[in-house]
Amino acid sequence: MRRLPLLRRAATMPPVAFSRGTLVTNLFVRAGALLLLMAVLAAPLRAELVKDLYSGQTPVSDRSQAELGRAAREALSQVLVKVSGSTEVLGLPGIAEALEDALAQSRQFSYARTDDPEQPLAARFEFSQRWVSGLLNAAGAPLWTANRPAVLLWLVQDTPEGRQFVNRETAPELVRRLERDFEARGVPLRFPLYDLTDAAALSPGQAWSLNEVSLRQASQRYRVDEILAGRLSQLSGGLWLGDWAYLSARERIDRSASPEPVDAFLDAGVALVAEDMAARYAVAASGAPASGVAMRVSNVRSYADYAAIVSWLEGLELIDHANVEHISGNRLQLRLLAQADASQLASIIELNRRLVPVTTAAVSGELNYQWQN
Repeated sequence: MRRLPLLRRAATMPPVAFSRGTLVTNLFVRAGALLLLMAVLAAPLRAELVKDLYSGQTPVSDRSQAELGRAAREALSQVLVKVSGSTEVLGLPGIAEALEDALAQSRQFSYARTDDPEQPLAARFEFSQRWVSGLLNAAGAPLWTANRPAVLLWLVQDTPEGRQFVNRETAPELVRRLERDFEARGVPLRFPLYDLTDAAALSPGQAWSLNEVSLRQASQRYRVDEILAGRLSQLSGGLWLGDWAYLSARERIDRSASPEPVDAFLDAGVALVAEDMAARYAVAASGAPASGVAMRVSNVRSYADYAAIVSWLEGLELIDHANVEHISGNRLQLRLLAQADASQLASIIELNRRLVPVTTAAVSGELNYQWQN
């Protein structure tokens, strides 16, 4: 997909005239780049832009060619899982052959020192977005764009001192492991502040019950639609027992764990979130119409609105171009040249809180939104 820098894209946008009550002058055009940048940064999203989707890092024992080849295969495996959203991608046809060619396909690699005394050296690889996307498309795997919802995590541990939230002070190793695992799956992770407001809204005892109403109410201040709550306790034999409750934007999913190592318990929570999100937001390249997907946006009242909409749409991996066909009053008519159809694009576009759906894409066959200022 061809991308243009924000400033260049803004500078090349055509002059626009809007309805009464909106004044677009040459000043807007000359200041278009600044307005675009401000609008994009100010837009409240349900999602965050995940960085480094197409790079992977793995420990290496030395700098030999054999070890470098092994590390490249592992790094590419990480990238394929992050971009597709599922570990099942590694078993699809053609993927095994691609992994064997990982070192040759990497755009660049470098060595880095780690803070792990047992594995102090790591190799980092970067792969081409176009090549990875083509590989996944050829294998029939879905593509999950870099715009992804953040998940808020409330985790309570039963300790000898009583039940307490897992945070950087109470359980730093667990937090580091969770951050690493969520990053490996490409899911933005957020922890509560655990300040006085949180303390008044949700106690460790209340969180232990995994009550959905209490958890959602305590999470409202963070403006997230995805909440993961868990409870765990260590058994006398060293194994751990616990439960997960994932409160997504559409439903609740509960998972209970048998006695197992703590790493396995944490992995299960991370996988629960990543697999469910991918099922909702990752789409396989499909029969998108060659003529593109029609999209209408109303309440577009300024050049800044116009620029922010077009720029955000063209920043989505599945959309190659967002061509403006017509502007009438405060209505903007677009034609999206994309790798997915209207219903598939809708779930991704609606991660932007400022684009409020007016009709259902699956029914109308086109996208129809109102822009919220």
